[in-house]
Amino acid sequence: MMSESILALLLQWAVTALSLWVASYVFKGIRFADKSSLIISALMLGFVNAILRPVLIVLTLPLTLLSFGLFLLVLNALLLMLVSKLIRGFTVSGFWTAFFASIFITLLSLVFGFFLFGGEASWSSPMPTQMHPRWV
Repeated sequence: MMSESILALLLQWAVTALSLWVASYVFKGIRFADKSSLIISALMLGFVNAILRPVLIVLTLPLTLLSFGLFLLVLNALLLMLVSKLIRGFTVSGFWTAFFASIFITLLSLVFGFFLFGGEASWSSPMPTQMHPRWV
């Protein structure tokens, strides 16, 4: 069981790294100095999305609701820019590059994940708002 979760984590990290690498070829404003900066950036992006993003979503909930969820796209771009500031060798030229690249990276990660994880891409997790047997 534990080895399966480690394997899933490593595969997700590889998917993120692959998506970042492809994005660096699609968007001229995204650059990696070397392979290590790409790998570390993928790891940091996963960490930021797992730890910092949920906190920021809660803190910006009123703005997100007023914008009908579109502020989440801005949040994703800002987090990508944060990672580029934290990792030496990873540069993002500006907000709009980060904005469109974050959308591209998310969609590409979903496609890669769909194929790598055997066609079991899931947008949902068990939450109390869903009609899941555990919550009834």
